[in-house]
Amino acid sequence: MNLKQLEQQMLESSVVVASSEQISSDLGEEAVILNLKSGVYHGLNEVGATIWKLVQEPRTIKEIEHKLLEEYDVEPEQCQSDVIALLSDLLAAELIVIKNETTA
Repeated sequence: MNLKQLEQQMLESSVVVASSEQISSDLGEEAVILNLKSGVYHGLNEVGATIWKLVQEPRTIKEIEHKLLEEYDVEPEQCQSDVIALLSDLLAAELIVIKNETTA
């Protein structure tokens, strides 16, 4: 699956949660994550670490964006773009799981 396909999977109503096959640690305002399947470490800056903390419990992408807009001085369009980009990277690295909610 390429990046464009990953991004198309993500809707604001999609529920995101950290994979069970990883361990992570806070490093000051940053975070480091170890993918237990691949053995690869991933580092996150302050904003990435904030998102990582949020996805420790299942949350919608809209909820994540809302929290970041409350905490950081960022335009909504930029926030959405950056959140989708990071979640795409985390999904590609198998560090998160995304579930799309279907409406009846």
